[in-house]
Amino acid sequence: MTTEQKLLITATVPVLKENGVVLTKHFYNRMFTHQPELKNMFNMGNQQSGKQQTALAMAVLAYAENIANPAVLMPVVDRIGHKHTSLEIRPEHYQIVGKHLIASIQEVLGEAATPEILDAWTAAYTQLANLMIGHEASLYEQQTSRVNGWTGWRPFKVKNKVDESTEITSFYLYPADGGKVARHLPGQYISMRIFLPELSLNQSRQYSVSSAPNYDYYRISVKREIGQNLDTNGMISNHLHDFVNENDILELTAPAGSFTLPEKMNKSVHLISGGVGLTPLMSMLQCLIENNYKEQINWIHGCRNEAVHAFKGDLEAIAEKNSNFNQHVFYDQATANHKENGILEGFLDISNIPALSLEQDGHYFLCGPSKFIEKQFNDLVAAGINKDFIYYEEFGPQMLNLN
Repeated sequence: MTTEQKLLITATVPVLKENGVVLTKHFYNRMFTHQPELKNMFNMGNQQSGKQQTALAMAVLAYAENIANPAVLMPVVDRIGHKHTSLEIRPEHYQIVGKHLIASIQEVLGEAATPEILDAWTAAYTQLANLMIGHEASLYEQQTSRVNGWTGWRPFKVKNKVDESTEITSFYLYPADGGKVARHLPGQYISMRIFLPELSLNQSRQYSVSSAPNYDYYRISVKREIGQNLDTNGMISNHLHDFVNENDILELTAPAGSFTLPEKMNKSVHLISGGVGLTPLMSMLQCLIENNYKEQINWIHGCRNEAVHAFKGDLEAIAEKNSNFNQHVFYDQATANHKENGILEGFLDISNIPALSLEQDGHYFLCGPSKFIEKQFNDLVAAGINKDFIYYEEFGPQMLNLN
């Protein structure tokens, strides 16, 4: 890109701040109209909710603001790259997106989209696409270089289907060919592709691996969604609950995701979850226990009540055998008996946990709904915790930017 083109991109930042979501909505509508087959690749639930359009608008804005030094966006590029490789996004898809994005800029901005601005954005998109393609190539290479690694959609058999609570069910997934799997990093997710008759589309969704790393299987633990007008995400989860049984075949891609345990840790670990957000933290916890982690481990979890409290027995067993493990649980509705047994009532609030010790340079992992993550993050920062030691996983398109 030339210096003049970078200045033109920077000059469009105010327009993107005001009209970014209008642009991305137009872009997706245009692309799906011209190439409806891509609906099989994109999660239409995130389209319906508007999350995907908003997330893309935020990403485009961030890129424009940092056009002079896009390297500062590498953490974002890495996160998006993991998601793309889990969905089998390849270089040819960037050509399709680029064509419709530039056309959308011209159609939305009208006369303001001068030839110079369109040329600048074409150059900017080419630069970004090459950055993403290069990074994703390295991620694909990492997947294939792992022991038992692979890329693309691979058939898996449901060997066991186990209820963990009244609304969360675990699925134990083994390769259909009888082979082995690549060990995931604790906290990573797999993508699953299912044909939804309601939409007449293949749809994909990411599920955190809730088991400890191993070479034999992946376990995912899926929450049943309640409601009249479920989006695609809810349809996929409920399809698993209602129609997928032991010995059925599902398609998965290799584990991906950057929400993982750091390689070197020698401080206390705090695993803080809301509802089904406990799934990646279960994998982290089991890994720490299996590797005899010596520092303090605090498990802090909030859910509605005992009936929906998943892995309750497993966690109690871990607590009995490991003196460095403490759990603090909040129920929205707690009975007198619950309170006698240490259950706290109300929304999870770290300030209401008696004698909770928070090391300023400990490691803090958050997972749950966006509002949950935002509250816990802000509460930890208010308690003096360094943002650099707070890690979080937001299900679905990334909307939070807290670090």
